[in-house]
Amino acid sequence: MDFSNKTVFITGASRGIGFEIAKKMASVGANVVIAAKTATPHPKLPGTVFSAAEEIERLGGRALPLVLDIRDENHVFEAVEKVVETFGGIDILVNNASAISLTGTLWTDMKKYDLMHQVNARGTFLTSKACLPHLLKSKNPHVLTLSPPLNIEARWFENHVAYSMAKFGMSLCTLGMAAEFKNKVAFNSLWPKTIIATAAIEFAVGNSDMLDRARKPSIMADAAYEIFKQDHVSTTGQFFIDEEVLRAANYTDFDVYKVNPSLGDHELIPDFFI
Repeated sequence: MDFSNKTVFITGASRGIGFEIAKKMASVGANVVIAAKTATPHPKLPGTVFSAAEEIERLGGRALPLVLDIRDENHVFEAVEKVVETFGGIDILVNNASAISLTGTLWTDMKKYDLMHQVNARGTFLTSKACLPHLLKSKNPHVLTLSPPLNIEARWFENHVAYSMAKFGMSLCTLGMAAEFKNKVAFNSLWPKTIIATAAIEFAVGNSDMLDRARKPSIMADAAYEIFKQDHVSTTGQFFIDEEVLRAANYTDFDVYKVNPSLGDHELIPDFFI
């Protein structure tokens, strides 16, 4: 699969998993759209859309930084038009932007509830909708959403029902749109087998010690790349797990993805919904 001059639109791409996918796709020749809310440096979190784009270009890629709040319908459609104007089309969409609050019902205020549902479920639907007219013109279009397998079990809801509802809403977009656009656009989800060392773990979950027992975001980037190499007709409607994707692609060294390579596999922390 030749990704030269292919355009990848990634939400939440200023840091973490989204940024790693951006770097991976730039390394194989793709144009990368860095779409995220962060325009100025955050006191605790690294990266802005501009610093991410600068690093992509230092690596030899072409990047378009876009300050974008995917809750805003007009801004999303304007952003898509800017991408098409700049690169001529859209071939891959990565729905990575997400909001998290691991709180129980009585401790989840409605402002936080609304944020998670507007960013996660609604944002995924809206960005997919806006990109679809252009994806339908691509030769091998893919939409990849970073959301979990649809394991509808009470244990995944009881401690943080609002967050789980919002994340499964993203997965329902994959399920429904894969059927709606069968043979036209691939819609798949990707989820990590273990926790990934990102700001969400360090700050949202509130336990920096967990990072030592995590994998690096690069495992998700490599898995996404392997999915994008597949034909959009035969590879759709799937809920992929990063390690399983890479094992199927004959990857064998998973220690390179560990934050602490000295730990055994059994010491890594499984992610939610697995």
